[in-house]
Amino acid sequence: MHNEAIREAARALFPGGVNSPVRSFRSVGGSPVPIVRGQAGHVFDAEGERYIDLQGAFGPLLLGHAHPAVVEVIQQTAANGTAFGALTPAEAELGQRIAAACGLERLRFVNSGTEATMTAIRLARAATGRDIVVKFDGNYHGHSDGLLVKAGSGVATLGLSDSAGVPAAIAGLTAVLPYNDVPALEAWFAAHPGDTAAVIVESVAGNMGLVEPEPRFLAALQEVPRAHGALLIADEVITGFRLRYGLSGVLPDADLFCLGKIIGGGLPVGAFGGRADLMSLIAPEGPVYQAGTLSGNPLVMAAGIATLDVLATGEPYRRAEKLAAHLENGLRAASKRGETSASVVRRGSMLTLFFRPEPPRDYAEARESDTTAFGDFHRGMLEHGVLLPPSQFETWFVSAAHTEDDIDHVVQAAHQVLREAGAGGWR
Repeated sequence: MHNEAIREAARALFPGGVNSPVRSFRSVGGSPVPIVRGQAGHVFDAEGERYIDLQGAFGPLLLGHAHPAVVEVIQQTAANGTAFGALTPAEAELGQRIAAACGLERLRFVNSGTEATMTAIRLARAATGRDIVVKFDGNYHGHSDGLLVKAGSGVATLGLSDSAGVPAAIAGLTAVLPYNDVPALEAWFAAHPGDTAAVIVESVAGNMGLVEPEPRFLAALQEVPRAHGALLIADEVITGFRLRYGLSGVLPDADLFCLGKIIGGGLPVGAFGGRADLMSLIAPEGPVYQAGTLSGNPLVMAAGIATLDVLATGEPYRRAEKLAAHLENGLRAASKRGETSASVVRRGSMLTLFFRPEPPRDYAEARESDTTAFGDFHRGMLEHGVLLPPSQFETWFVSAAHTEDDIDHVVQAAHQVLREAGAGGWR
């Protein structure tokens, strides 16, 4: 089996040769790597090449690839059937664990983070009787129509469609404000005090690279919408159970929380939940319709339970964060020695190397990063056996299955690649 043969077959079948755009490698150049196997902190391509994996399936694999406990329970569960379209005991068990860890009174399982955020917004609109939703530039909440929106011409204007096929009327129900900008949030509600159903935000921004929320911004998020009768939706699809066991704790006073990724143990999953009075509006108990043939799928629920069993010990968090801190320090040193204009942002086991001198505080600053330099760096690291997310604007993920040797290898590779760049090896 050859990598190029797989790529050729995919190009003939799938738009852009992939089933999710970032996998195409178009933002970094080169060709996508067809992965056939993962083990612990590594993945292997079709030709048997091994890579240290810091892409981590974009977030769910805090325990690494093919964790024995997760694989075993999936196999055992599959032997009894893969889908029923009916209530199963595992749904209640995983739901109880998530609710207890996250302080949710009620929740519902869905099949993706996109479904979770989409339905949370529908619920917020029903609960408030309002239509407009506020999001922040550079935050990604899935690909539902109302969230594929870019900023308008001012800091307090309705959004514009950011994808073909999204009607302007739908885009116009979403306002896009700058991240970490308290005056913009206050200006929006001053101009539209009774029109906004909800504000949705990533608890820690991970889809423009890792950008930290500022304390003043977090305080305003929990005060300003509520003062005007709007709900706050915390998108914890990435950060839930990633930064610690349960929610991140960044926005404790949010009304609704959206989860995904880790709670499914690497299988497709999403969930949203919050106060009982809000969740009672979901059908069949209330008028807000939501349904899913594979929601609460038994394989997913079993994988989630097995994953949370391991995470509940706390050791995976301690280990992954220690390794990530090692990587952070190594990347800082490599950037300095390579005389590269770069900065590193880390939160727990998540981090981003930005090709800009200072860490960005919003999407406008993140876009100032040298994406050409990142593309060169990405290709150089791949040649050294390190698989990074194929975009400057994706977060790197360290797992508890990585080793000190893995991180040492990544740091040494970064030193070499950046040193070669400083010697004129790029461009």
